[in-house]
Amino acid sequence: MVFTSLVGAGDHLAFALAHRWTERRLRESRLGWTILRNGLYAELFGQLAAPVGGAVTAPFGAGALAAVARQDLADAAVRVAADPAAHRHRTYELTGPVALTAAGLAAALEVPYRPVSLGERRAALAGPGLLPFQPAMLMSIYSATAGGFLAETHGDLARLLPRPPRDPMSVAVAAARASS
Repeated sequence: MVFTSLVGAGDHLAFALAHRWTERRLRESRLGWTILRNGLYAELFGQLAAPVGGAVTAPFGAGALAAVARQDLADAAVRVAADPAAHRHRTYELTGPVALTAAGLAAALEVPYRPVSLGERRAALAGPGLLPFQPAMLMSIYSATAGGFLAETHGDLARLLPRPPRDPMSVAVAAARASS
């Protein structure tokens, strides 16, 4: 069993409990398992921090996120699934090689960074268009990043891939441009 979970630092996120519960159940089972603790996606970071009105306004504060390209996570999962015995009963922390900031993304996009407060963003999410669970999920991503909880990088991804991980800033910039 290869389970894609949530990076350990993600325990501060609203949706972490289900991941940890499943991890515990796997460890207690008789199954051979590998847990891939995926970091948050660089593509998601780019979408959440995409410029609005000519500026990045996401409430990430000065916090950083060790975002990772989704393709890198998929490639790592393929490597593990291709040789399950070599990864049996292992847990991998799969983060990007560097932590990104909204200010850094804004600079790469050549726009100003004018963060809004968490309260302002919460009010903006209260309107139609989101599923009931999404506002809480998004607010937990914003607040955990702003609080510095998701900045830690790990080397597991680089060890699993046959090539260097993708540059998460490039991936986030492409996603932000596609979203604005």
